[in-house]
Amino acid sequence: MQVSDFDFRLPENLIAKQPLTKRDASRLLVLAEDDFQDKHIPDLVGLVQQGDVWVVNDTKVIPARLMGKKESGGKVEVLLLEALGQSNIWSAWGKSNKPLSEGQNIYFSDTFSGQIIKRNGKNIEIKLIADDIGTAIEQHGHMPLPPYINRPDSEEDKQRYQTVFAQHKGAVAAPTAGLHLTPDLIHQMKSAGATFVHVTLHVGPGTFQPIQVENTNEHVMHEEAYIISDEAAKTINQAKSDNKRIVAVGTTSLRTLEAAGQSGQINAGADRTNIFITPSYQFKITDALLTNFHLPKSTLLMLVSALAGQARIKQAYQHAITQQYRFYSYGDAMFIPSSLPVR
Repeated sequence: MQVSDFDFRLPENLIAKQPLTKRDASRLLVLAEDDFQDKHIPDLVGLVQQGDVWVVNDTKVIPARLMGKKESGGKVEVLLLEALGQSNIWSAWGKSNKPLSEGQNIYFSDTFSGQIIKRNGKNIEIKLIADDIGTAIEQHGHMPLPPYINRPDSEEDKQRYQTVFAQHKGAVAAPTAGLHLTPDLIHQMKSAGATFVHVTLHVGPGTFQPIQVENTNEHVMHEEAYIISDEAAKTINQAKSDNKRIVAVGTTSLRTLEAAGQSGQINAGADRTNIFITPSYQFKITDALLTNFHLPKSTLLMLVSALAGQARIKQAYQHAITQQYRFYSYGDAMFIPSSLPVR
């Protein structure tokens, strides 16, 4: 497929730069088979079907953006990506006015520094040095807001760019569909017949990276680590056996389900995935999806087009633009109740 087939024009004023005052105050566009329904997030309760399993991603965003200086005083920005599990070495992206070099020291504070171990373009491996690395990252790191938000992070972002069920540290981007859910709303949805299951996929920055090729067959998808517990796998597999609906809360939950469920059954355990879902994909596990609105020509826009149909998603996005929905991470949401006929 051609990447340009997934392009659209979005007015700048529809990019949500700040979260709403309340998590569940966002609007909700429901894709019915023959029309669009303009609702709000609390209306999810009425969309629950008895026996639904709603799958959320409980990854926790780390304050992964570190602002430092070279010995010369030059500014450096480091985005931590993943701990490599050896002597406090992390894979990361590095940015400075002049290229970073191996062996170079970066100072984030008087008690927190790093040394470049390897470099390949913006990709680096950096050894972090502090008495307690985790504490140092929490104290000196900034929340890694998406580039389109285009502002410094604030104290509010530490709570709002994090889901209420975030547990396991490791993401450098939030699973944004989950940002809309509150404990009270989850309780109401459970009362309506939904079961909630947690999986963990540590979201990487590749989710925001533009596709650099025109033919989708040539795109290499970024890789992310995920974990599914035995209990979660058992619950999902039983629901599939009982013909109950599996609802992914966000594209990261969906990618986890599909990566672990290629046989039609969820395999528990820890693994990595670079699954790339386009409109030719046949879903094995996921029946429905709650998702935010995605960037033009992005892999996530292709994913939702695979579930709802490419033409239908184009219509939905045009409806959302006309109706002044808010887009992207802090924006409004869309609910695809089931796989819709391809149009």
